[in-house]
Amino acid sequence: MANNKMSRPRKPGRLSVYLYIPNIIGYTRVFMNCYAFAICFSNKWLFCALYFISFVCDGVDGWCARKFNQVSTFGAVLDMVTDRISTACLLVILSQVYRPGMVFLSLLALDIASHWLQMYSTFLLGKVSHKDVKDSTNWLFKAYYGNRMFMAYCCVACEVLYITLFLLAQNDSEKLMDVLKSSITEGSPISVLVGLSVFGWAIKQLVNVIQMKTAADICVLHDINKKERP
Repeated sequence: MANNKMSRPRKPGRLSVYLYIPNIIGYTRVFMNCYAFAICFSNKWLFCALYFISFVCDGVDGWCARKFNQVSTFGAVLDMVTDRISTACLLVILSQVYRPGMVFLSLLALDIASHWLQMYSTFLLGKVSHKDVKDSTNWLFKAYYGNRMFMAYCCVACEVLYITLFLLAQNDSEKLMDVLKSSITEGSPISVLVGLSVFGWAIKQLVNVIQMKTAADICVLHDINKKERP
């Protein structure tokens, strides 16, 4: 019995989980984003560099979690909260420099609602990850979460488009469609970047709509099944 007790792996302490390498990267992302948004109007290029580095670190911490066997629920939640808040803040800023600003606020609402519903429906189904959509009947939804490279392209395209739009804004009353048209038709590297980004951005927004509807259906079915129970 004594030997069995000695051979059991030690249970990690609470502090050790907080100090996992991927979680430390997550804290760094939070501080990086805080500083980036503090200087976003005084130094646009530094803001965009810090924001994009923070975004790239989202993939780095996931790799570290798998590499060092430090996958944690806390780390996954920290990642998602950081992603959602940083994107939300950037969308709020864009809503202040472009007209109509409601476009960006609507995108913010869609992003938050779709991910919140997806997370909640995941818990209702007893799944470990919100990316587990193997039982979905929608091919695009399955392709998005099932192919890491495809999902990475859509996410990067979305963030790059928002960063580019922020850099292109010259004042606080830019017309969104005018800036998009001029940036695409001017025949510069920016045109190619915006064109590639818009395509990936559009796919991600479509996936967000599908995700929100699918998750809402799961919540409704859960309610119906509860009512049917004796």
